Amino acid sequence: MTSDDTGELPDYEKRLLAFVGRELAARTPGPDPVNEPMIRHWAAAMGDTNPVYTDAAAARATGRADVVAPASMCQAWTMRGYGTVAAAADDGRRGFDELVELLDEGGYTSVVATDSDFEFLRELAPGDRVAVREVVESISPQKRTGLGTGRFVTTVKTYTDQDEKTVATQRWRTLRFRPTGPEAADTAATAPKAPRPRPAVNRDNAFWFEGAREHRLLIQRCASCAALRHPPGPCCPACGSVEWDTVESAGRGEVYSFVVNHHPRHPAFDFPHVVAVVALEEGTRLIANLTGVKPEDVTVGMRVVLDWLDADPDLTLPVFRPADAEAN
Repeated sequence: MTSDDTGELPDYEKRLLAFVGRELAARTPGPDPVNEPMIRHWAAAMGDTNPVYTDAAAARATGRADVVAPASMCQAWTMRGYGTVAAAADDGRRGFDELVELLDEGGYTSVVATDSDFEFLRELAPGDRVAVREVVESISPQKRTGLGTGRFVTTVKTYTDQDEKTVATQRWRTLRFRPTGPEAADTAATAPKAPRPRPAVNRDNAFWFEGAREHRLLIQRCASCAALRHPPGPCCPACGSVEWDTVESAGRGEVYSFVVNHHPRHPAFDFPHVVAVVALEEGTRLIANLTGVKPEDVTVGMRVVLDWLDADPDLTLPVFRPADAEAN
C-alpha cells in the first residue's frame, strides 16, 4: 500500500479501505428450515454414513435429541436458487455490489476463491432456521500472484439461528485480480512448455501408471468377488478382500460430467481445457482431459474413445476424444 509525499493514502486506497468493517450483506434468513430430506440427500451425495444424520435412534443413543445436520451443511441452509438470486432486488447486498464495482474500477475484475475457514459452535437440528450476515474483515495491499496483480479480500460470515444466536462463523478469502493481457499470453506462447504436474504414485496405483506407459488402460478387479474399482485401492469396498488383479478397458465410454477450466492457469496446460468424468463401458469412471472438441460442443452423454497423451518420457496419461470423430 503506497502513500503520496504527504503520507496520505491515494483516494482509491482510502475508498477501498473504508469497506473494512462494513457490512456487505445484512442478516438474511435461508429459504428453508433445517430438514431431514435435505440432510438425507446431502449425506448420500457425500457418502457420509454417520447414522446420527439419518437415524433418530442412533442419534439419541449418543445423547442427542434427534438427528442432526452435518456441520458442513451450514452454508447450504442459507443458499438461494439461481432463479431466486436473479430475480431478487436485494438491498441487503448493496454493500457487496458497491465493493465489486470499486474493485472493478481498480481493474480487479477477476476472482478466485482461496480458502474458507469454518468454526462451528453448535449442531443444527431439524426445525432450526439459519440466517447469515457478512462483514469485510480485511483488504490486502496490492500483491503480485501467479494469476496476476490483485488484492485478497477477507470477509466473515456469521450464521445465526431463529433466536439470533451464533451457530457458526466462516472466514472467506478471495483473490480479486487483474487478468493478464494479450501481451502476457503472447509471451507465454513463446516460452518453453512446462512439464505436467507429477502424479502421486504409490504402491496402490503404480500398476495403473505402468500400464499407461504401455498405452493400456487398466482397471483394478477384486480377485474374490470380481468387482471392478477405480481409483485403485488396497482392498475391495464391496467385500473387503485385499487380493486383486486387473482387466484392460476397451477404452469406450461417455461423458458423465465435465468442467471447462479457465483458472487458475498452469503453464503446462492450454486454456480453456475440458476436464471430464468419463463413464467407461466396463462400469467404472475416471477423470481425464477431452481432446479434439471445443468446450462449447461438449455434452453430458457424449460418446468418447480412448487416446493417449505422452506428456514426457516419464508420464503418459489417458485422454478421450469424441467417438464420432473416430468414425469420420
